[in-house]
Amino acid sequence: MRTIFKDSINLISVLNIRKIWNVILVYSTYYLSYLMGKVFTPPHPISISIEPTNNCNLKCSQCPSGNGASQRKKGAIEPELYEKILREVSGKLCYLNLYFQGEPMLVSSFFRMVNLAKTFSLYVSASTNGHFLSEKECNQLIDSGLDRIIISLDGMSQESYAAYRIGGDLSFVLQGIETLIRIRKARGVNKPFIELQFLVFKHNEDEIPAARRYAASVGADKLSLKSAQFYDLQNDGKNLPEAEEYSRYKKLKDGTLTIKSKLHNHCFRMWSSLVIGWDGAVIPCCFDKNADYQLGNLKKEPFLEVWKGSEYSYFRSKILHDRKSIPMCCNCTEGL
Repeated sequence: MRTIFKDSINLISVLNIRKIWNVILVYSTYYLSYLMGKVFTPPHPISISIEPTNNCNLKCSQCPSGNGASQRKKGAIEPELYEKILREVSGKLCYLNLYFQGEPMLVSSFFRMVNLAKTFSLYVSASTNGHFLSEKECNQLIDSGLDRIIISLDGMSQESYAAYRIGGDLSFVLQGIETLIRIRKARGVNKPFIELQFLVFKHNEDEIPAARRYAASVGADKLSLKSAQFYDLQNDGKNLPEAEEYSRYKKLKDGTLTIKSKLHNHCFRMWSSLVIGWDGAVIPCCFDKNADYQLGNLKKEPFLEVWKGSEYSYFRSKILHDRKSIPMCCNCTEGL
């Protein structure tokens, strides 16, 4: 509880009058758009995700990047592009997530990326599969100023863990988690906030109690139980957990899956956040895994021209009037 409080203070500490006013305007334009059925463009996002790379050391079965289903070119963000983006977005931005697809800690400049973002007064988080948490790297994480790290922990036995994290080594991940927690404690700091994330499938749901015990015993700050996203709704029913609370789908009589959430014609994400690919592509949200709905490219255009441009406005209008016509939205948990 004490660490959660300190994490909240870390987030609050990046705020100033400009950022608070922007948050108010984002919520105002969103609700006006929703109530009136007309797009009122938000002045600036509250949070963004920047993808350091879409390369990964694992071959996770439900990850388009890992399993080879993604048609996106592989690569890593250029330092010059990253700095350009930060300079254009940082004035009113609160939250930066250094992740979209891939493993961000594969990028040699990852720690410098975090450190640079901190100089722009941003709360910075990142997600990792936990295979790059050696003693040296844990110290570098702390030195970089990273505020939050989400570490994937999708099983408490090697068999169940590797059923999804193909090519992964659970013992290596556990060692990394414990190393980071030990070093953070020894150095007397409260950052990064350490969140363990457990994707629930049929094959690992019986290990949830063990995951809870482990998180508590090692001193992790949070354990998140997350429902898995499936892409083959005709055949992935076999992977659905038995406990309904851990699934974003329901199984039909023929064995196929359908999303449980109702597809309302609104989505706060389109007013508050966005994703930027390693190649500069502006993507509406993290559900667009294949970058099918690119709204601009920051290698060619200034950020605000894209954010306030006609393509973004048209996409927001589609969300307000015909969201079900956007395929990625039909597999979205917004509203669950």
